[in-house]
Amino acid sequence: MRNLDITTLRSFVAVADAGGVTRAAGYLNLTQSAVSMQLKRLEELLGIELLDRTRRGVSLTAAGDQLLSYARRMVALNDEVVARLTDQAFEGEITLGVPHDIVYPVIPRVLQQFHAANPRVKVHLKTSFSSSLKAEFSRGECDLILTTETTAGEGAETLAERPLAWIGAPGGAIWRQRPLRVAFQQHCAFRPQSLAALDTAGVEWETAVETDSDRTIEATVAADLAVNTMIAGTEPSHLEQISHCGALPELPVQLINMYTATTQRPMVAELAEMLRRGFSGTAGVRAVETAA
Repeated sequence: MRNLDITTLRSFVAVADAGGVTRAAGYLNLTQSAVSMQLKRLEELLGIELLDRTRRGVSLTAAGDQLLSYARRMVALNDEVVARLTDQAFEGEITLGVPHDIVYPVIPRVLQQFHAANPRVKVHLKTSFSSSLKAEFSRGECDLILTTETTAGEGAETLAERPLAWIGAPGGAIWRQRPLRVAFQQHCAFRPQSLAALDTAGVEWETAVETDSDRTIEATVAADLAVNTMIAGTEPSHLEQISHCGALPELPVQLINMYTATTQRPMVAELAEMLRRGFSGTAGVRAVETAA
């Protein structure tokens, strides 16, 4: 009788979700070698290869794809049982404010991890502009918030520094056109910074669309009708960073800051720590990792 180990399954799911061993190790708060050993142990137990190591990057084999859905269910069931049978689970509600442009890829993973550990706590996710979130936080309407800023405000804890990047359609060519067609939300904090960089570099530009809708902006850029700027590594899969080889100006670095109350409830402190680990384990670019 061979028994699957939940710890190794959790590491396998983390690698599949994070897209690499290094990122998964940061998410699990383990060393890269420890995660690699767990994957090896799981493969030896099953007698199959779960990861394709014949090329650069981490990808699942056919057997790995088949195992993934089972592994998710087993890990989720394990966490549910542990949470239901322990008396240390917190109860209550937390309001977390996050700018829409840094929700992915970290926030869903952190919320899933937090819910597994604290199933009785309701987390209300609020997305808005950084300036609006700071105003709501100052009024006590949010327990903790994340912001994207060029500096760290009073009481801020900087979780990560990420450069802005020019974003376009995969294989697109609109970025070569002059005047350069750009698409930004009217109140986007990156808009004045990006346009100022274009002006300083002497690159003519024109606005392709006026909207406050994220979907409209993404659809315009995905159709190769304009370019946009996002924090490197947060672009959705249907968009990509533009390899412009200097044809477009460099953009400023953004700080991902966290604001929390001076006196925190234990469950808020736990969520804050998960956010720290989540952002410390992400890369600044959407790069493919080499399997360890």
